[in-house]
Amino acid sequence: MTLDIEKYRREFPVSRQWIYCNHAAVAPISNRVAEAIAGVLSDLTSFGAVHWKSWGRTVQHTRELAAKLIRCDPGEIAFIKNTSDGISILSNGLDWKPGDKVVSIQTEFPSNVYPWLALERRGVKLVTIPERHGRVDLAELEAALDARTRVLTVSFVQYLSGFRVDLARLGEVCRRRGILFCVDAIQGLGAFDLNVDRDHIDFLAADAHKWMLATEGMGVAYVSNRILNQVTPSVLGWMSVEHYADFEHRELNYRRGALRYEPGSLNTIGIYGLAAALELLLEAGIENISAQILATTDYLSEGLLRKRYALLSSRRPGEASGIVSFRPPSGAASAFEIHRRLEEARISAAVRGGFIRLSPHFYNTPQEMDEILRVLP
Repeated sequence: MTLDIEKYRREFPVSRQWIYCNHAAVAPISNRVAEAIAGVLSDLTSFGAVHWKSWGRTVQHTRELAAKLIRCDPGEIAFIKNTSDGISILSNGLDWKPGDKVVSIQTEFPSNVYPWLALERRGVKLVTIPERHGRVDLAELEAALDARTRVLTVSFVQYLSGFRVDLARLGEVCRRRGILFCVDAIQGLGAFDLNVDRDHIDFLAADAHKWMLATEGMGVAYVSNRILNQVTPSVLGWMSVEHYADFEHRELNYRRGALRYEPGSLNTIGIYGLAAALELLLEAGIENISAQILATTDYLSEGLLRKRYALLSSRRPGEASGIVSFRPPSGAASAFEIHRRLEEARISAAVRGGFIRLSPHFYNTPQEMDEILRVLP
């Protein structure tokens, strides 16, 4: 199927005012998401909680959409506030022993660092493998796994370099060796195919405000039914238990599946927005989206190399993503100066670690990349 890019560009009003290439930070929302949120806000304004049963149906529908995106059972999906919140479910829920290890990548975003560093007080060691020249040696990562390793935790896509990890390869190693495989999926989910069964993922977390094109403060966690008994809920509330609707009930019997990790009232407004965003992504098709993103970022990368910019991001098949990070030629303007020029030209980008980072989504066009290349000194 060929994507009708102009149709989807009309869904994003930002495209009429900006060349928006900052989806790895915060994505703009579509008309559909805005309308869904406006609808539930109008309902709340006019009726309060009168239509609460409708909210529940939307929550379940959104859970099913998220499950369809990653190919799991809806009961394995928990709604979370953000990626940090999600990863903390796993890091705080396992029964750790002194000497246990967690293995990760040195350049992970802090959301996938601090929940594990906090375990040092319990005698757990975080072991990290470096990223070299924008790439991670997966063999080196695998070699770091030993008999005391309890968890391997990696980002689907590295936030700075854009290096996309071969999840299926790492997941197979973890499953074979009895190691839990945790994925911070925020920089890839919505842009690239992810299948939790094929990739042998035990736990996943992702906020929806980047490539899933929803709002901040709304995310999803996947907790495989295989590991439910290993992950004790560390934050409990009235919705954690089986009889959550019986306010006089006092027995601590957890809800089935991942719903036990939702301790209280949900972000209903955010869930309405997420449903609309997921419907858009699934309608367009993740394979079509990823093909479009890779074509656009390949085109951009080739242009950057022609202008003698130093590319950090790997463009190898299977490693490339929607993130393109680069440095200006020696003696040219600084990254912050170039960022200022881009902003003045109404091009949204970011500076991370001394690199300029561009992250177009599927509705961005080669013509927009040409304009970016024209503006770059």
